[in-house]
Amino acid sequence: MSSSLLGLSLLAGQTGATGGTVFHAVNPTTGENLAPDFHEASLAEVNSALNAAAAAFEIYRAVPAETRARLLDTIAAEIEALGDALLQRAHAETGLPLPRLTGERARTCGQLRLFAAVVREGSWVDARIDTALPDRQPLPRPDLRRMLIALGPVVVFGSSNFPFAFSVAGGDTASALAAGCPVVVKAHRAHAGTAELVGHAVVRAVAACGLPAGLFSLVHGGGSTVGIAMVKHPAVTAVGFTGSHAAGRALCDAAASRPHPIPVFAEMSSLNPVFLLPGALRDRGPAIATGLCGSFTLGVGQFCTKPGLVFALRGADTSAFLEKLSAAVQGAACATMLTPGIRSAFLENRAAVTGLAGVTLLAAASAAPDAKKTEAQPSVAVTTAQNFLAHPALATEAFGPFTLVVTAETAAELTACARALEGQLTATLHGNTDDLASAAPLVALLEQKAGRLVLNAFPTGVEVSPAMNHGGPSPAASDTRFTSVGTAALLRFARPICYQSFPAALLPAALQDANPLGLMRLVDGQRTTAAR
Repeated sequence: MSSSLLGLSLLAGQTGATGGTVFHAVNPTTGENLAPDFHEASLAEVNSALNAAAAAFEIYRAVPAETRARLLDTIAAEIEALGDALLQRAHAETGLPLPRLTGERARTCGQLRLFAAVVREGSWVDARIDTALPDRQPLPRPDLRRMLIALGPVVVFGSSNFPFAFSVAGGDTASALAAGCPVVVKAHRAHAGTAELVGHAVVRAVAACGLPAGLFSLVHGGGSTVGIAMVKHPAVTAVGFTGSHAAGRALCDAAASRPHPIPVFAEMSSLNPVFLLPGALRDRGPAIATGLCGSFTLGVGQFCTKPGLVFALRGADTSAFLEKLSAAVQGAACATMLTPGIRSAFLENRAAVTGLAGVTLLAAASAAPDAKKTEAQPSVAVTTAQNFLAHPALATEAFGPFTLVVTAETAAELTACARALEGQLTATLHGNTDDLASAAPLVALLEQKAGRLVLNAFPTGVEVSPAMNHGGPSPAASDTRFTSVGTAALLRFARPICYQSFPAALLPAALQDANPLGLMRLVDGQRTTAAR
């Protein structure tokens, strides 16, 4: 499996040089280094990749939408053609089960094809035309035509927990290419081999579509060195990132310190609070307990949408719920986390929460975790709303199979807890008809805290679709106006431009009177596909 891997960066269609700092991917289930040696890119190589991306942008921004769509479709086909070798390498580097990886690969290829369909349809450019009004008084109105165009080269950072869907050819790369932007990916060190395999698939797709090789590069290296250098390069116009709050903030600060600052679209940390209303616990408390346990232990708790906080009013139904939840957690299995570093951070953050005064460890999995297999032990703790409000550190994310239940004495305390929350990717309510009849104030409050509200379900799992929003107020994301999942994600990598009083020959096809692309446009305030 490793014989086809070079351990080198892919720079505008060419392999990078050896000689840089060497590192290895590690099998988290055994602790063993995986072949081959991987070589970090030099700063000169990073600069060459980004300069090539800038040159490719001048060509790629002008190609027909069908060419961009064909590229996305071809990338998906090339990834599928890698077959089981890709899955086996990802399994060895992450410890994730093969069925999970098979599903994630399908999601990744599916979202590439979804973006291809969006590009072919074309209306995402939001074409707007205000025709001239030469006789308007007191002043005439000029002819104004507005649409979205590509920003330019984009840097994407692969994430640890989704080696396909949020990595080399994941949502950030797919949406940037769809918008018309070249991409340079910094591979995640934890699954460098998986990244290289997918990187070669993208390179082959770029060549098959006759596009400039600088359209895509894959760089190996450290985030604090290579990564920061990429963000600061003058050709880069935007950054896509999924990972920790500390790393995301470092990238945001680096981008803001440039002579010409650029946006960083960072999806960072989230506790994804769950509010259990009294009627729901009375009607289906055991089912909610079972579902919650499955949700916060899914993927060993390494989903960005894992519910890490649960709020409920104290009472008999809540006590019965906690008993059922305890039993479910005790029966949960220990499992391998993605990397030893992630496991260490999980243990540290869980200890920080459970070590605070007023916090009780309610239950833990009966089986002991095997440290040699990088395993984590599912667990749940409980505290009071008063204690939660008195200790902001209780809202620390423990990225792994742990959740904290907070019991409130009154509905007012429950509301105070919601008000104290920072920004979240999701917030969830469980309630019956009676609960929901009086839940509007809580919903209104949570609208200000989260990017997605979930009712009578659990937040783990994100549908890739036009209506999905995966983002939220800080610290969940660096820019709450955008999503990193779903077709609206490409709006991150586009900007508006307005043409005033331009002749038809110089206008993009999307803004021409004849509407040759057949787009839905806003013409003089009316939505229409008709020519004018």
